[in-house]
Amino acid sequence: MHSFLRAVGFSDGNITEHEMEQILDDVYRDYDSMVSVIGSTSGTSYLEVSRLLGSGFGIRVCGQKDAYGFHRLHYFPYLTGSGITSEENVSISQCTDGDSYAGVLEDGRVGTSLIFALQNPGDYQRELRLGRLEEGRVTTTLSALSRSGLILLPLKEDADPDPEDPRLAYYEARTRTVAEAKAGSEEAMELLTVQDMDLYAMLTRRSEQEDILSIVETYFMPYGMESDQYRILGTILDVRRDINRLTREEVVILNIRCNGMQFDVCINQKDLGGEPEAGRRFKGTIWLQGRVNFTVKDYAKQGSLPS
Repeated sequence: MHSFLRAVGFSDGNITEHEMEQILDDVYRDYDSMVSVIGSTSGTSYLEVSRLLGSGFGIRVCGQKDAYGFHRLHYFPYLTGSGITSEENVSISQCTDGDSYAGVLEDGRVGTSLIFALQNPGDYQRELRLGRLEEGRVTTTLSALSRSGLILLPLKEDADPDPEDPRLAYYEARTRTVAEAKAGSEEAMELLTVQDMDLYAMLTRRSEQEDILSIVETYFMPYGMESDQYRILGTILDVRRDINRLTREEVVILNIRCNGMQFDVCINQKDLGGEPEAGRRFKGTIWLQGRVNFTVKDYAKQGSLPS
């Protein structure tokens, strides 16, 4: 079974593999949403069906349908994120297993390329078939599932989170500087070098007398062998709780600001240490997902998808 199912309310021992197979069959027969794209081979189509298990989280099943029926390729638990996380360029490629896709987001606020599991591969395949991927800019909504996390007390200045935090202006300015440096600006490269040297000097000085978590406000670091898993530390902006309709397990959905980016994280209540509240911090390991918001046009005016 998928290792992050527990994040949406399927903890170990709560459900067997046979029961999960039945659930996946039920998702195909009785889904809440569906995306269908005609395949390159006549008589086949790509099918993506989803069922909600709570408010904004559920299971998505992807596969191919032909004259012989539906053939499941893979499935994954998901959390529908809120808002727009990034407007930076994103590239999408097929994973080595051939059944899923990964997105790469170049966002200067993080300082490295963010790799995420594509949450809406059906929409991507539709755009690919229509040849519209180069039309206009897309936005990305990130979300994440977590199997373990801790709640930390806030830094003194973060006790009352302010959506108009002036530090967001710093992240925006740094994003512009990184973009200019990538474009070849020597002045931007020198500015980034000076900023990094100043930051290193400050950390070295303060770490002699302070705990590292009282100095580091937020971080976003790759974790383990999987390219789309990260360790994060971020400030909690909002908290909501929900129940998995099948298992009746409680899940917690946190809206987090991390490295200037805002996104949602879903975690099983059993795996969360501490009491989450706005203003406190979340420290944990996540599986990063992303929904690329493609431009939606009126297909009825354009005719059916090409075969």
